[in-house]
Amino acid sequence: MKKTIQILIILVTLSLLPNVALAHNYPTKVGEKLGNGIANAVTGVVEIPKTMIITGRRHGATYGMTAGFFTGLFHTVGRSVTGALDIATFLIPTTPIVKPNYIWDNFDRETTYTAWQMR
Repeated sequence: MKKTIQILIILVTLSLLPNVALAHNYPTKVGEKLGNGIANAVTGVVEIPKTMIITGRRHGATYGMTAGFFTGLFHTVGRSVTGALDIATFLIPTTPIVKPNYIWDNFDRETTYTAWQMR
């Protein structure tokens, strides 16, 4: 009986080791997600001129001013809402939905959206 309890204690201890090893990164991941969420919620409106510039370079100025504006409006809502979701769920360390992570990262790349994944 005593040996069974010792084996059980050893197994429980060993099963908890990976969680303890990964726990030291948790505050960093949570802080990064909160910062990313705040930045995206605040700077979402910059998607309009960014998308107008990108679309204008690809298809011409007129198309960029019209279709780029409406696409940028869509991306503004998308970036702001995903930023708000990141703020609301910052305690769950997931990867950002919006790519690029910040509006100023790779400014010449159009915004895309991915699924949430655990970090």
